[in-house]
Amino acid sequence: MRSPSRHQRKKRILNDFTAQLIAEFKANSGRVGGPFENARLLLLTTTGARTGAPRTAILGYYPDGDRVLVVGSAGGSPKHPSWYHNLRANPQVSVDTGLFSYPATAVVLRGAERDEVFARLVEADAGWGDYQARVTRTIPVVALVPGGPPGGRGSLADALKNIHAAFRRELDLIRHEIATSGAAGLGAQLRINCLTVCKGLHFHHTGESTMLFPSLVEQYPELTDVIGVLQKEHDQIAVLLGELEQAVTLEQVDELIAQLNAHLDREEEALLPYL
Repeated sequence: MRSPSRHQRKKRILNDFTAQLIAEFKANSGRVGGPFENARLLLLTTTGARTGAPRTAILGYYPDGDRVLVVGSAGGSPKHPSWYHNLRANPQVSVDTGLFSYPATAVVLRGAERDEVFARLVEADAGWGDYQARVTRTIPVVALVPGGPPGGRGSLADALKNIHAAFRRELDLIRHEIATSGAAGLGAQLRINCLTVCKGLHFHHTGESTMLFPSLVEQYPELTDVIGVLQKEHDQIAVLLGELEQAVTLEQVDELIAQLNAHLDREEEALLPYL
């Protein structure tokens, strides 16, 4: 019986590492430690181009408005990753962020759009440029466009906690990115990260103010005063979001994190028992 080749051994080690990372991701609602502790990660499930079976990869991603971006670097391999071949054959995929999952359509960026976006990502992480420099293939950039609202797990209370956890996590990541940007300053992708979370918070708070809060007050009049306080906090946070959209600084992000965390804690303490 022949012993495994060097290529087979490397593939086995990589597969084992990926499996362990995915298991850690699932066990900790999308959080992992080690070198990926401050990375945005998602699970991308595609349909095998040859087998037709589901195939799951764990990837870093970037916010980009109403979609997210993933990069087919394959660690600088001369070949495209398997997940890229799969989604080209069938662009209908599923995305799992650890807190939410949703169906998506994978769109491969082409031409000038791909080049512009890739340059932006290289500015955010020079490693992408290093990978491109060592291969002759054009490293693909893929946009994952949601095909429906994110689905959570459990009750309405669980959904609210997950939404809050997602905002807390994203702001922590943004703070880390700003704090470590150093002389490079605030790049285009980091600005998009900030604008995306601002837009998400605005949308979430608008939904609460116009639908959730009135409904709760109607059902539970005893919540009138505390919801009045929560609404005032919405208004205060909206001012901070407006300032952050104009100019992003570490001090502004810290102030937003402090006010938002206090608001989310108060909201969970007051409303979760009723949800």
